Amino acid sequence: MEALRGWLVPFLLPERCFEELVLRLHVLHVPCLKILLSKALGYGIVAGSVMVKLPQVLKVVGARSGGGLSLPAVLLELLALGGSVAYGCARAFPFSAWGEALFLLLQTLALGFLIQHFGGHTGRGVLLVAGFGVLLAALVSPHAPPGLATLLQAANLPIIILSRLLQAATNYRQGHTGQLSGVSTALLLGGALARVFTSLQETGDALLAGTFAASAACNGLLLAQLLYYGGGPRPKRD
Repeated sequence: MEALRGWLVPFLLPERCFEELVLRLHVLHVPCLKILLSKALGYGIVAGSVMVKLPQVLKVVGARSGGGLSLPAVLLELLALGGSVAYGCARAFPFSAWGEALFLLLQTLALGFLIQHFGGHTGRGVLLVAGFGVLLAALVSPHAPPGLATLLQAANLPIIILSRLLQAATNYRQGHTGQLSGVSTALLLGGALARVFTSLQETGDALLAGTFAASAACNGLLLAQLLYYGGGPRPKRD
């Protein structure tokens, strides 16, 4: 039992909930069940985030083109994700509450590089990776200004909305969704919806929950465009 306590208590349950659910077998204890569900969802989202943008990356690599993807939207998303990582670190939130932002950031950074690389600007892609690496290190540094992380998180809401609207506008202007991946977009939508619940449960932070709600709405718009346009560019008729 002590071995089970040592595994569950630090990661999935507070001590009082371990006693309620495991020792006293109060398996219908709603407050503790909500905590358990939130923790399990959080770690599941973090684990799944490692693969969320992989379909998008593979689609770009397979086509050897980032056609249809908005580079400004990718850069804005990088800024938003960097702010989320900095905010989670600064507020000492559990990794299960924000960890996916780190993995999504790394995949988005790879995507930004690939867009530049296949666009014939490999040098710019390298500078993007190096420059953002330095910026992220500065954001999570203990020497960063105390209010900077909160400011960035507050700015995430308009940044996320603007980045998704830029991509939506690109899709509308072109009349197709280019190399935009439906799988990645659907996974981002589902993850954002789940994060609204886990953010309120684990952190009680309305700012964080509101950001995820806006992200879900915007990803829903992109998914609707994917369904409407039916994917990539339509073949030209003779």
